[in-house]
Amino acid sequence: MNATDLREMAADELKSELLRLRKEHFNLRMQRASGQLGQTHLVQETRRDIARVKTIMREKAHADEASGEKVHD
Repeated sequence: MNATDLREMAADELKSELLRLRKEHFNLRMQRASGQLGQTHLVQETRRDIARVKTIMREKAHADEASGEKVHD
């Protein structure tokens, strides 16, 4: 996931993307634990994507606070 693509998304889209990534991360962890996951690098990539989405959400929240708008989580 590209950070510039994430910055173009709305807050609701970011929340749904975060939920999707968390589910995917959980499934990958379960597959790795049971020995079914051959591409173990996907766990780390997904974790970084989650961090990227959270960072963008935080940036947008700070930008809204600075402009005087109220942000609802």
